[in-house]
Amino acid sequence: MKKALGIIAIFLAIFVFASLYGENFLTGINLMQLTQRTALYAILALGAALVIVTGGIDLSIGSVVCLAGITTPWLLIEHEWSPWAVVPTVLAMSAGIGLFHGLLITRLKLQPFLVTLCGLLLYRGIARWMTGDQTQGFMGEHGDLRKLATGRFEIPGVENFLLPATVIPAAILAIVIGVFYSRTVWGRWLLATGRNESAARYSGIPTAGLVTISYVGCSLLAGFGGMLFIFDISSAQPSDFGNFYELYAIAAAVLGGCSLRGGEISVIGVIFGAATLQVLRTTIILVGLSSQLEFAVIGAVLLLGVAADEGVRRFLSRRLERSAAAVR
Repeated sequence: MKKALGIIAIFLAIFVFASLYGENFLTGINLMQLTQRTALYAILALGAALVIVTGGIDLSIGSVVCLAGITTPWLLIEHEWSPWAVVPTVLAMSAGIGLFHGLLITRLKLQPFLVTLCGLLLYRGIARWMTGDQTQGFMGEHGDLRKLATGRFEIPGVENFLLPATVIPAAILAIVIGVFYSRTVWGRWLLATGRNESAARYSGIPTAGLVTISYVGCSLLAGFGGMLFIFDISSAQPSDFGNFYELYAIAAAVLGGCSLRGGEISVIGVIFGAATLQVLRTTIILVGLSSQLEFAVIGAVLLLGVAADEGVRRFLSRRLERSAAAVR
């Protein structure tokens, strides 16, 4: 929880600023849309956190979102598959992508940056080739299935605000991942692997398998998020669907307390990191700034987060050295 205090404070500051200076920020419709986007991006950010904990990175998240999201209506509409076949097929495909990444990284000792950068190009290219670069969508069909992302729930006593259905899977995933890292031996092994993989391996921890599982989990959540995104927006073009989504996922994870060096995670922090980025996006629009500044602002925030992380690391390192010197 202590790791998340910083991002929670930043979130509250931006939220208050947007409430005071952003026209219509506190309306029920805007808050509902903000909650919807936060839940969707939080799912991707939790996936990114899984690999960042190991000291790795996944740059292919946006392309996996694209491939999974485009494949869903492509199979449902064009090939008339049953939803009971499409959903597990898309999720299995996404998990297979993560397994492919994990094996390349752990068995062939390739760099995660290189592997996932190639994946970023590969999976989007497959999606464009598979669909002939044509827009894929539902055109009003499969409404019951799409309620996984478009459903809304009334909250007693709260007017003009409906809770998006996507909050439920996001909350469940956050709880499961939080319990996994804080209460299970496998989670502690993963944290140890991220802090010092060589030491963990010599201690008997199956580091290769754990790292592979982390990449499987990341791609699986990206694929799941891709389906929810396409259910929410109804149709998408494979050439740009999912572009820069990895930026939001990685930025939210880093801002939320996941160190790029590995070995640290704060699930609450990741959720607030995703929320902070979405509030930032909304604030930029509502206060009258150009939407073209969106990526500049997010890039600056991410840079500040990384710089702060490095500053804290150096401060703690010097403090530890002084304590050790005092003991001697």
